[in-house]
Amino acid sequence: MHRLTELIERDPRGVSPPLISARLATPNTGNSFMSAVSVRRTLRRCNRFILSFFIALAIATPAALVSSPAEAATHASSASEKAAAKKQAAKKRLAAKRAASKKHAAARKASRSVSAASKRKLMKKAAAPAAVAAALTASELAAQERRQTPPEIHNSLNLPLNVQSRAAIITNAKTGEMLYGKNYNQTMPIASITKLMTAMVVLDAGLDMNDPVTVTQDDVDKLRNTHSRLSIGTTLTRADMMLIALMASENRAAAALARSYPGGTAAAITAMNRKAAKLGMSHTRFHDGTGLDGNNTSTPGDLAKLVQAAYRYADIRAFSTTPQYQVQSRGHLLQYKNTNLLVKEPDWDIGVSKTGFINEAGKCLVMLARIRDEPVVIVLMDSWGKYTRIGDANRVKQWLERVTRA
Repeated sequence: MHRLTELIERDPRGVSPPLISARLATPNTGNSFMSAVSVRRTLRRCNRFILSFFIALAIATPAALVSSPAEAATHASSASEKAAAKKQAAKKRLAAKRAASKKHAAARKASRSVSAASKRKLMKKAAAPAAVAAALTASELAAQERRQTPPEIHNSLNLPLNVQSRAAIITNAKTGEMLYGKNYNQTMPIASITKLMTAMVVLDAGLDMNDPVTVTQDDVDKLRNTHSRLSIGTTLTRADMMLIALMASENRAAAALARSYPGGTAAAITAMNRKAAKLGMSHTRFHDGTGLDGNNTSTPGDLAKLVQAAYRYADIRAFSTTPQYQVQSRGHLLQYKNTNLLVKEPDWDIGVSKTGFINEAGKCLVMLARIRDEPVVIVLMDSWGKYTRIGDANRVKQWLERVTRA
C-alpha cells in the first residue's frame, strides 16, 4: 500500500508525477516547440492509463484477498459434507451387508432345519413298513404271501374266462361239476361269508324267529372297532336280526344271533364247526359268528358246499336276496340295503347271496344263481376294487351264456 501511495502522490501543482519522463521519451533532436507539446500530451495520457491500471489492480487485490477465506470456508464446508455423506453411505453399506449376512445365516439355518425334518420324515417312512409288518396279524401276513403266488386255474370248458378275483370256483349245483376254478383249494379268510353258517345253525336249533333279541355290550366289535347302526339296547325279532345280518351284513345282529344261541356264543361256534365237518368242509374253521375274526378260514371249494347247503333254507334264500328292509331301533327307523347290487338286477335270478370284506380276505361274493335254466354256484374271493367282484360275476354269467349257446 505504501508503494501505491507513492505512485499516486501528487506534486505541489496537483499533477501526478509522470511515470515516464518526457525527457526520456522525447529525443533531443531540436524539434519545434509544438512537437514537444504534442509529445508531452501523449505521454500524460499514457501515464493516466498506466495509473488507472495500477489503481484498478490495487482495488481488485484486497477483494481477492478478502474473498479467499470465504471461498475456503465454503470449500471446507463442502468437503466436510462430502466426508459426512461418504461416512453415512459407508454405514449404510455396512448395515446392508450385515443384514444380508443375517438373512443368509437364517436361510442356512432354515435349510438345515428343513433338511433335518426331511431326514426324520424319510426315516419315519423307512421305518413305517417295518412297523406295519410288526402290526400285521398272522392271517394278514398269510394273505400277503398268498397274493404273491401265481394262480392255479382249471377251466373245463373250451372258452376262456378272465376272472380278476384271486380265488374263484364255478360249479354246476345240480351235478357238482366244477366248470372253472382259480386257486380253489387255497385256504383264506372268508369274512362275512361266515354269517351263512351262523344263520344255518340258528335255524337248525329250531328257535322261535319271533322271539325278541336285544343288542348288548357283548355284541360290540372290540376286535376291529367297526361301526354299527344298531345301538346297545336295540330289540328286534330274531327274524329281523337274521335278515339284516344276511342282507346288509350287520355285525351286531350276527353277534346277537350267536350270543342268543342255546349255550351262548361258544356253543354256536362249536355248532358251526360241527356243521362244516358234516358238510365235508374239511378246510374250514370258525372262531366267531360275524366273520370279523381273520381266523375264520375256508377254501372256494368248501364255500361252494356251504352255498349249496344254505340254499336249502327258505329263510336264508329270502333274507339274503331281499333288496332293502326297514327296522325300528329305539324309536328310529333304520333303512338297510342289500350289499350285493346284483339282487336288484332283472337279468339275474339269484337264490342265495352273501358278501364279505376284511383286509386279509379282500372283497368276497358267493351266490347260487340260475343262468340259462342251470343252477350255478359262484364263489369269488379276495377281490380288490369297488366293483371287481360284481364285474367278475357278470363276466361269469356272460361266459356261461356263451357256453350254453354253443
